[in-house]
Parts: sequence; structure tokens; C-alpha cells
Amino acid sequence: MTDPQQAHIPLRVCFVCTGNICRSPMGEVVLSARLAEAGLADLIVVDSAGTGPWHVGKDMDPRARVTLVAHGYDPAAHVAKQFGAEDFATRDVVLALDSGHLSQLRELAGTADDPDAAAASIELLRSHDAVAVAAGDLDVPDPYYDELAAFEQALREVESACARLPDVLRERLESRVPL
Repeated sequence: MTDPQQAHIPLRVCFVCTGNICRSPMGEVVLSARLAEAGLADLIVVDSAGTGPWHVGKDMDPRARVTLVAHGYDPAAHVAKQFGAEDFATRDVVLALDSGHLSQLRELAGTADDPDAAAASIELLRSHDAVAVAAGDLDVPDPYYDELAAFEQALREVESACARLPDVLRERLESRVPL
């Protein structure tokens, strides 16, 4: 049962990839669209970040934007940022795009104000894709050094993993335990 005082506090989700210009902004756009379709856009806030500082302040990779637009998405302006230990305090779910990010985030969680809560918030995005789980293929490969086809593949994998997320996140929102 949802605590009435918690009901107005949105669930906060962050996608994390390497530089926050390819995979994680794609995840942010896709999940935001799915949440809007499910009527959850006002209850769940989505953003994205990178594990490194290389692209901080920059827009998403033009190939990511082109791919999203070609598939009917309307990506807003994007400003890349780096995920830091302090960000765990303002995120409920942190979705790593590959196992390397998962490892980096787990290490970073150890330096957060609440290391246990930080570690508990981290998940691999594709752990929400039953086909990927069955295949043992939980990483969304980095398309940055590849052609446009790699961005198409990354988008397919992100979309597949995001298909169930609105229901999963709705359940988490509804089952919040009062602080």
C-alpha cells in the first residue's frame, strides 16, 4: 500500500552508459515515451548520465538522435552529464547499459552516503528483457565506434528491455514503504 505522503514523490530512474551520448539518452527517451503511454509520466522521472566525463555538456550523438527520430520518437534537447556517488541519493533505480557500467556503478555505490541503498538501486537494463535473460546476453553494446546499424540494434535492445518497465516501475511506486 502506498503511503499518502509518499504518493506525490515521483520514482526517479536514471539510465547510465559510458559518455551519456548514445545508449543512456536513448533509454531515457524510450522509457519516457513508454511511461507517457502508460499514464505514468507525472509519477516517474527519467534521466540519464555517463560513467565518465568525456562528453559532459554535449548533446546526444547525432546518430542516436537520427535513429530515435526515424523510429517515431521526439528526443528533447540533451546535455550529457556524469553520474557521481551523490546522484544515488536522488535516484531510486539506476539502470546500467552493460556489465562494465554495472561494475563501475557498484564500486561508486561504495562511496555513496548510503552504500547499501545505492547498491540496491543498481540493475542491468536488459535484466528486464526475458529474451535477453534467457540468452544470457544482458549488455547493450556501445554503438559509438560503429555505423548507424549499431545504433539501430542498440535501440531495438533498449526498446525490448523498456517494454515491461512501466509495469515494473508502477509496482515499485505502489509498494513504496514509508521512510
